[in-house]
Amino acid sequence: MKPRSVLITGGSGLVGRNLSSLLLTKGYIVSHLSRSKAIIPGIKVIQWDPENRRIDHDALSGVNYLVHLAGANIGEKRWTKTRKKEIVSSRINSAKFLFDLIKDNPGELKAFISASAIGFYGAITSGKIYNEKDLPGTDFLGDTCRQWEEAADQFGKAGIRTVKIRTAIVLEKNDAALSKLMLPAKYGFVVRTGTGHQFMPWIHIDDLCNIYLKSIDDQNMNGIYNAVSPEHINHNDFVRTMAHVMKKPVFLPPVPAFILRAVLGEMSAVIINGSRISSEKIINSGYSFIHPALEEALSNIICQ
Repeated sequence: MKPRSVLITGGSGLVGRNLSSLLLTKGYIVSHLSRSKAIIPGIKVIQWDPENRRIDHDALSGVNYLVHLAGANIGEKRWTKTRKKEIVSSRINSAKFLFDLIKDNPGELKAFISASAIGFYGAITSGKIYNEKDLPGTDFLGDTCRQWEEAADQFGKAGIRTVKIRTAIVLEKNDAALSKLMLPAKYGFVVRTGTGHQFMPWIHIDDLCNIYLKSIDDQNMNGIYNAVSPEHINHNDFVRTMAHVMKKPVFLPPVPAFILRAVLGEMSAVIINGSRISSEKIINSGYSFIHPALEEALSNIICQ
């Protein structure tokens, strides 16, 4: 059989790097769309400039699966008005550009798989367990994720199988979210934030990449899937578990919400709030989690 070809946008990012390695071990041909002409062993790097709608003319030739991970990091900078526009446009405009490239000539494209985030449900703490049928939140992240997914829906309307992966906090040693939580441990302790009652949906990088792999391999996968561990855990328990794995004490008292708001502005809502997210749909699709429990998942990452 002819090897299947996967083209990844945002391939140099955390998920893109790990997913590329997994795909290569499974015998896929992997290419990246990148703003820079980087050299990556085993991977063809194709330059593009989605803001100015520039790309190599044969970039999509022979591509069977298009995985769209590109997007400005939401936790990298304070959410100024300019930064918000960048977060939105880097996701939506790049997806629209890709669609314009293939809408009249889909070629051998079998599926479009787009990243999304559990921010779709909004930065809120409640007793509800959110699932894929729930409406988007009305805050910045909820609206951004709604537009992100609507951009992906163009491919579905054109008859291309489309999968949208709503991702939780990714557990990987070099991920910004986890590394920031681990940073105080260098000074001998672990820090809690806010009330501690906010839930922290999470997923191990291995599970996230294998869910993407399943979305490529499984032709029955279509639509939205939450990529979250089946274990529901709040911030207090997350930090206690991390402290136990790292063999560090938990610093008391927690950093209060008003300080987080003063330092981080609107972005602080992502840290202060959090609700439970259901993983039932992806499990019912036949996916079995490699790391379903937090203590084992953190041990796998931190103690490697």
